[in-house]
Amino acid sequence: MGFFDFSLVKDYIPYFIKGTYYTIAFSLFGTLFGTVLGFLLALGKMIPNKFLSAPFKAYIGLFRGTPLLVQVLVINFGVVPIILGKSNSIVAGILALSLNSSAYIAEIFRSGIQSVSEGQGEAAATLGLSKTQTMMHIILPQAVKIILPPLGNEFVSLIKDSSLTSVISAPEITYWAQAMNAQYYRVWEPYLTSALIYLILTISISSVLHLLERRFSVSD
Repeated sequence: MGFFDFSLVKDYIPYFIKGTYYTIAFSLFGTLFGTVLGFLLALGKMIPNKFLSAPFKAYIGLFRGTPLLVQVLVINFGVVPIILGKSNSIVAGILALSLNSSAYIAEIFRSGIQSVSEGQGEAAATLGLSKTQTMMHIILPQAVKIILPPLGNEFVSLIKDSSLTSVISAPEITYWAQAMNAQYYRVWEPYLTSALIYLILTISISSVLHLLERRFSVSD
């Protein structure tokens, strides 16, 4: 048996494909839920009243300031059993990635919204638009072009960060690499294969995002 045995990888291809589906699903749901929650957190953090904005700032500080691995463990063994009555690695993985990414996405939204000139909000107010109308029809359409690139980068980051859910036996790519390592006592085949899959995913998604950014810039 040489440095790299392709026959071992061939046997595990169905499992790596299954793991890839879960990795993409974790990242996609984490970004979607994180975007919705992150937008609300951004609005909360921008509340002028310090007491009202404090909980939002605390949430963002907590999830940005603690390791994602710890968050995954706490949510799987602490939070999810309270909700479902038992641990569930799929639910815990999506929840942990969503809550963690929402803290980072909140800062993306905040910086994007605050990059729009305040004068436009004042002009909208003189026209009789409410704050909600101003946000939805004036500020967000302009801010979205600034928000999309870092939001795409957050999705790419979640592709890699989802590997941490393997510690709670979520069946994503790294989980199957560890299973292969445990079965064959081989290092190079499982971990190089998983690394290659992550690389293909991140490069492919980054390329698509780059094309979308170029299309937006052309439309401008």
